[in-house]
Formats: sequence, C-alpha cells, structure tokens
Amino acid sequence: MSDAVGRPADPTLLHPIPGQPRVVLLKPLITSELIEVGDFTYYDDPDEPTAFETRNVLYHYGPEKLVIGKYCALGTGVRFLMNGANHRMDGPSTFPFPIMGGSWSEHADLLAGLPGRGDTVVGNDVWFGYGSMVMPGVRIGHGAVIASGAVVVGDVPDYGIVGGNPATLIRRRHGDADVERLLSIAWWDWPVEHITAHVRTIMSGSVAELAAVAPVS
Repeated sequence: MSDAVGRPADPTLLHPIPGQPRVVLLKPLITSELIEVGDFTYYDDPDEPTAFETRNVLYHYGPEKLVIGKYCALGTGVRFLMNGANHRMDGPSTFPFPIMGGSWSEHADLLAGLPGRGDTVVGNDVWFGYGSMVMPGVRIGHGAVIASGAVVVGDVPDYGIVGGNPATLIRRRHGDADVERLLSIAWWDWPVEHITAHVRTIMSGSVAELAAVAPVS
C-alpha cells in the first residue's frame, strides 16, 4: 500500500522550510566547480548557513573535489577539511614559509607534491551531527551516521555509525544482508514522485516493506 500522494518538495529552493532561514539546501547554493551536492541535502546553521562554501569547506585550493550525495542532513558546524590543509612534515619545521611572500616565495617548490588523499566523497542519506569534522580524502558510505563532535579520519562503511576523535565504528544500523538489500534498493535514486508516495515506508518501514514498494525497472 502506498502513502497518500501529494506534491513533491522542491529541490531548487534555497530555504525549504518556511520561516527557518537557518536551513538551506546546498545544491542551489553551491557555486564552486570543486563541490558537488545532490538533491535535498541540507545544512542547518543559525548564523550564516549561506556561507557554507567558505565557512564549512576549508583549505579547498583544489584540484580535489568534495562530493556529497542526495538526502544528507548536515548539522551546525560540520566541517570538511580539504587537502590544501597539508603541510610538509619531512623536515625540521612544518611552517609553510613560501606562502608568506617576500623572498620566501622563491622557495615555492618546497610546497609542490604535498601528499594528498584525493576527493572527499559522501554517499546518500548520511546524517552529520553537530560540530563533526571530516578529514581530507575520506569516503563515507550510504546511510551512515556521524556523531556530534566526531573527527572522521578514515573511511566509514555503508550504514555505519561512527563517533569520537578519531572516529571509530560504534555499530552498523543494519545487518549485512539488510545493508546489501538497501544498497540494491537505492531509494535515493527513485523518481521524486515515487519517493513522495512512499515517504512513510522510507522513514519507518522495514527493509522488506521498502523493497516491496520499490519501482519496477
């Protein structure tokens, strides 16, 4: 049985919740070619939510990308540190003298070839708690939960819950068989009209019930 069908939400609205300017959908906000965000992923911040690109994505000098999937929820103060934050650690000092200018800039070659971990990639339906931080090059799987204050230094499995500094796996939200089934169902890729018809099942149904209402390909 499907849920009552109404008009789908609008993924192009900057502020999707009436009277709540602190909540922004990121896809219509992002201008950087180095950041990709899927539909309905939102950020909540009482101060400057529209400054997400500069306040929450740090040291993003390229070429690595930040990729965030659909239907992700980002709590206040979530930070993504990018590879531009790296410093040399193979000499006596980690200080980046060349960026300070003057004759020090003649030694710019000393900053070439700094280690990088590649793109930072977040799956779909990921929940980030207040003040969590993601380090460069991390992969976060679909359906994961990042606890408040967590510092994510390594990859997070699909439907994993991680917390702490450094973040460690607390548990998985579902067993292996159900995770495999959820990844196969991939509800986040359904047409938005079909999602609208089955919101209650997506939010509170069992994996079997979700599979039962999946669109026939």
